[in-house]
Amino acid sequence: MSDDIHPVTDPWDPGATRPSAAWNASEEPSGMRPDDESTGGRLSDEDVRAGYDRPVGATETTTANRRWWDAEAEAYYAEHGAFLGDADLVWGPEGVREESLGVLGELEGRLVLEFGAGAAQGARYAADRGARVVATDLSMGMLRRAARIDAARGDAAPCSEQEAGPMVPLAQADACALPFPDDTFDIVFSAYGAVPFVADGALLVRECARVLRPGGRLVFSTTHPIRWAFPDAPGEAGLTATMSYFDRTPYSERSDAGLEYAEHHRTLGDRIRDIAAAGLRLVDLVEPEWPAENTATWGGWSPLRGRLLPGTAIFVCEKETVPRDARPGR
Repeated sequence: MSDDIHPVTDPWDPGATRPSAAWNASEEPSGMRPDDESTGGRLSDEDVRAGYDRPVGATETTTANRRWWDAEAEAYYAEHGAFLGDADLVWGPEGVREESLGVLGELEGRLVLEFGAGAAQGARYAADRGARVVATDLSMGMLRRAARIDAARGDAAPCSEQEAGPMVPLAQADACALPFPDDTFDIVFSAYGAVPFVADGALLVRECARVLRPGGRLVFSTTHPIRWAFPDAPGEAGLTATMSYFDRTPYSERSDAGLEYAEHHRTLGDRIRDIAAAGLRLVDLVEPEWPAENTATWGGWSPLRGRLLPGTAIFVCEKETVPRDARPGR
């Protein structure tokens, strides 16, 4: 099998971006922020501020995060693949799935983009339900993992594409510079992809709105903004706020070689303002409760914290059919 991911020429031709054979529900490293396991449950001031010491620009964020996820793609899938499934849409570490939530709406016959798709699990979920889908991600490592999943699905059911599930076109793309014309998609979505990993969250939302058709739907999940104020610890220490919710200094990891990883924070109000400024209407904001049956811990997410604090925010938006500046009286 070739691991090459080809540029999109026609996103609706299932062969256009495929290799010849052919969480990311969260793209978040397990140790992204200081935890309490080695400090007896208490964090020093130095630990609390570790990684929050300088601004990080858009270009260096993109370069660092691409390299990070290229290197982490296989290990991430090995650790979380069973939880995410290969053709499922899991909105966050709580384990809440699109099958039960239904925030995307009708998928049959819709033109759909999953950005920040990782291994394209959500895209396969949509394709299996009749959508015409393309999946993009910044990381070629993640897209190669997606191609391997598709190849394995094909090998498991070689008789027909219907048995294996449709092949999803893949394209490497920055979510802030999508390679598609205006007004292309009926639905654009991402489960923890791209949104926390870009420096300009407003630009990302505008770009998603640009490729969305009037009346179309944008849905994305990301770390709930309130979690920024708390240590990334699944135990008791993770229940005490140690950072200002309003401090938008990004979290970054560095080595002697330079920036290795960056994550950016925006408040709930920031996100909503970004949505409105992009010509979108927020129709729902879902804060999933932690299900009793989910006993797993994922980084700083845990049943203990999930019973008390929201861990995920799912923004459900629709593109206005008439731009506000074109309405009568404007």
